[in-house]
Amino acid sequence: MINIAAEAATILLVEDNDVDRESVRRAFQRHRIENQVVEVVDGVEALDVMRGVAGIEALQRPYLVLLDLALPRIDGHTVLREMRADPLLRDSIVFVLTTSKDAGDVKACYEQQVAGYLVKGEVGSGLKGLAELIQSYANVVRFPNGHH
Repeated sequence: MINIAAEAATILLVEDNDVDRESVRRAFQRHRIENQVVEVVDGVEALDVMRGVAGIEALQRPYLVLLDLALPRIDGHTVLREMRADPLLRDSIVFVLTTSKDAGDVKACYEQQVAGYLVKGEVGSGLKGLAELIQSYANVVRFPNGHH
């Protein structure tokens, strides 16, 4: 069993596509990433889980967010802006995982301090590159644990 961080970080997967969610699950299984994965299907639900609102228990730190941009209700760009404006969420580690190769999307996401921008079709067969990146990243990077 490999926990991607010493503190056993939870992974929040924000993805509305069933096939893409299953692909991420399988990639993590193949690479023995056994951290808890919390799955949500839209931007509103993602913010609610991170904030712990509407009777939902807040996602415990440390965590890492895998965020799609094309989401129902509110899109990934809006989620990022809201996270960075929220004192409780602004230090969250976010990787964008999307189909968009648009230079404007890439620029806008990095302006919101994402840790990385990954295009689904470019991360290798079965999302191998995603699993390897997350594993390597978390083995050398310290995660923010609490709120200041």
